Amino acid sequence: MANTEMALKDAMASIEGAVGVALVDYGSGMALGTLGGSSSLDLNVAAAANTDVVRAKLRAMEMLNLQDTIEDILITLGSQYHLIRLLTGRSGHGLFLYLVLDVKRANLAMARHQLKRIEADLEV
Repeated sequence: MANTEMALKDAMASIEGAVGVALVDYGSGMALGTLGGSSSLDLNVAAAANTDVVRAKLRAMEMLNLQDTIEDILITLGSQYHLIRLLTGRSGHGLFLYLVLDVKRANLAMARHQLKRIEADLEV
């Protein structure tokens, strides 16, 4: 089992094209941990903003009476992929991993696979 710091380091090291990663509480919008980012990518601001994305999708599912769970949410920009993976483990309820990838260097399928593995090992 990996703690938050180890999981974030694993994501940055094992996912090709990773620009930044955060573990986020979507109840408060606060990042519990971040790694990476840049002057143009403030992961704390992105964490808070993407909390609204998660909440909106959960509301939409409720309104549509969809009895399902969100595995991940993908936002595709011109130069970046933003991947939001909701934690499903007992200790991860209310949390998501947020990963930013460089489109030119990333393999999206492998990134999703690696993020799923990291989530499975994460102990919050």
